[in-house]
Amino acid sequence: MKHILNFPEKFLWGASTASFQVEGGIENCDWAEAAREGRVPVCGAACDHYNRYESDFDIAQKLGHNCHKISIEWARIEPEEGKFDMEAVTHYKNVLNALRARGLEPFVNIWHFTLPLWFSHDGGFLNKKSAARFGRYSEFVAKEILNDVKYVVPINEPEVWVTNGYLRGNWPPFKKNPWKLLIALRNLIKAHKASYYAVKKYHPDALVGPSKDNIYFKATNVNPINQLLAAFMGWWWNRYFLNQTKKETDFIGLNYYFYSPFGPKEELPKTDMGWGIYPEGIYHVLLELGRYHKPVYIMENGLADATDSKRKDFILDHLFQVYRAIQDNVDVKGYLHWSLLDNYEWVFGFERRFGLVEIDFVTQERKIRPSAFVYKHVCETNTIEKEL
Repeated sequence: MKHILNFPEKFLWGASTASFQVEGGIENCDWAEAAREGRVPVCGAACDHYNRYESDFDIAQKLGHNCHKISIEWARIEPEEGKFDMEAVTHYKNVLNALRARGLEPFVNIWHFTLPLWFSHDGGFLNKKSAARFGRYSEFVAKEILNDVKYVVPINEPEVWVTNGYLRGNWPPFKKNPWKLLIALRNLIKAHKASYYAVKKYHPDALVGPSKDNIYFKATNVNPINQLLAAFMGWWWNRYFLNQTKKETDFIGLNYYFYSPFGPKEELPKTDMGWGIYPEGIYHVLLELGRYHKPVYIMENGLADATDSKRKDFILDHLFQVYRAIQDNVDVKGYLHWSLLDNYEWVFGFERRFGLVEIDFVTQERKIRPSAFVYKHVCETNTIEKEL
């Protein structure tokens, strides 16, 4: 028998995007430079969202969303150190106005992975000045763009960025040096704090929090080594950054995609990224976040699924686990799917399709996927149906 499960009143429902992945035309950042060097795929025009944001937000509104997360492109705002582009400022103010006009509460991410060339060429987040520079940039954004913005995310997925850039070496700056990883992460912690106080200086009532990619690390047997590894990774990946920044955190943004087993691996359906689909994992990472006694907004949860054959069940199964966590007193206040649009998926280019909306990257035609209408029903009714 199906039961209707109600989410809390005023729950926020929406989707997320990130500037470099959707806007197009950004050539003065480290990823564009790496593409010119042949080290990563070319992004180019991407989804042309820079010019099509209003019609894209019309789609989000049509799909019943009441919030949306964007990111500000640092290379647009500060193309040279200390020199700010007011045309870019006006653009992002227009983007925020377009969201509000459609009843979409903005979440604004100040930095999502890409760095201005002047910053990356001077050591990026290895430079001792990096946190202060990020704080200055954040203060400018707060002063010029963030008026009436309630939810601000200084940094997206710090562990993902440092791991790919300084351990795996497959993202700019393409290093394989654990010591540099630690230096960069420590500077990101300082940068988050600097950004927090910069935003609060102009908007003391704004809510500021990181967007954390947390993984459910699971020991799949009683082997004590596997249990120790799972516990260590839970501390290092999921909690270290939060432990260091909890005084400068008003809410926690959660990005959840998969779990990581230590021990025998379970046979699971896979996304087009090859990631096992494990909805129960989001329940466990939410319970883990409950220890911080902060509101939680799920900023990203989605899958690469070009045929749209798994997205419907993925959304509903994960939302059931979110509902379970809420019943267990985790203060979850919103869910934003990744992503509204198919986009540039970093080293995979345009091959991986995460969007509720399919993009033809030749014609820029938008086509709403069937799963998006399933999610629309959730958004508009604030409920899911589940066999119990």
